[in-house]
Amino acid sequence: MSDILVVGSVALDSVKTTAGKSVEALGGSATYFALSASYFSSVALVGVVGEDFPREHRRTLERRRVDLEGLKAAKGKTFRWSGKYGKDAAVAETLATHLNVFKEFKPVLSEAQRKAPVVFLANIDPELQAEVLAQMKGPALVACDTMNYWIESKPAAIKKLLAKVDIFFSNDQEAMRLTGAPNALQAAEVLADWGPSVVVIKKGEHGALMKVGSKFFVFPAFPLARIKDPTGAGDTFAGGFLGYLASSASYKDVAHLKRAMAYGTTMASFNVQDFSTKNIEDLERDVIDERFHDLAERMMVPRADEFLKARRAVAA
Repeated sequence: MSDILVVGSVALDSVKTTAGKSVEALGGSATYFALSASYFSSVALVGVVGEDFPREHRRTLERRRVDLEGLKAAKGKTFRWSGKYGKDAAVAETLATHLNVFKEFKPVLSEAQRKAPVVFLANIDPELQAEVLAQMKGPALVACDTMNYWIESKPAAIKKLLAKVDIFFSNDQEAMRLTGAPNALQAAEVLADWGPSVVVIKKGEHGALMKVGSKFFVFPAFPLARIKDPTGAGDTFAGGFLGYLASSASYKDVAHLKRAMAYGTTMASFNVQDFSTKNIEDLERDVIDERFHDLAERMMVPRADEFLKARRAVAA
């Protein structure tokens, strides 16, 4: 049995950015999440691909020891997405979406998959997310993500699902659209009222915020001079976050949640430095930890009493 079960899309992406392009490269929410989480915990992936899904992409996931028993091959073509980014890497323009075999995706979990202690419901139909969750046998931690398409078409289903979720990931624009709140902080408060004990709002190059109970925590992004491809950054973030958290001693400890935020940010920073999944396929853990510690050092803020001592010393 794996530490984490992820259910979502496995795709072939074609992307254009100011740095270049990729054609029919490995993509999909479950793919980015699984690769990222695999550096911290064991991961089982549930998804569907077509007969045309390249064997080399399976090998990429297998090299990271991702359990692919739940990745089914159906008759037809693999889900495809194409898009482009301009100077604003936070805004993706969808050029084409072809669901293909993903249109009929109805996962049936195995006995081992049902017993996974942590489950991540990637951004698929919220009604399908609920069906997957109903098959689980008392997971210790349930997390999910969503996207604008479902926010616009099935907001009630998302709200109903969140009543059963422990951690909810969203970017700031999606969170505000879903809740009707005027800013990310108020959106996080509304989302927490709907059920999740932890709400993570991603803000791209402006970092992220996390609401735990009545407290908010703000985290910076890792500074990068160049971004090649932001596709999958949110799912890579969630993979680093939940991958670390699943390996920790406690899912609810605030200190572990803060470290999870930093690891999520770290993994996302690697992802955006190359196209598709190229930069998160063969990382070394010590390289990840080095960037994590660099980020943690940047986040350090002196305690109030230390600040006052320093101020008095300067005044003297």
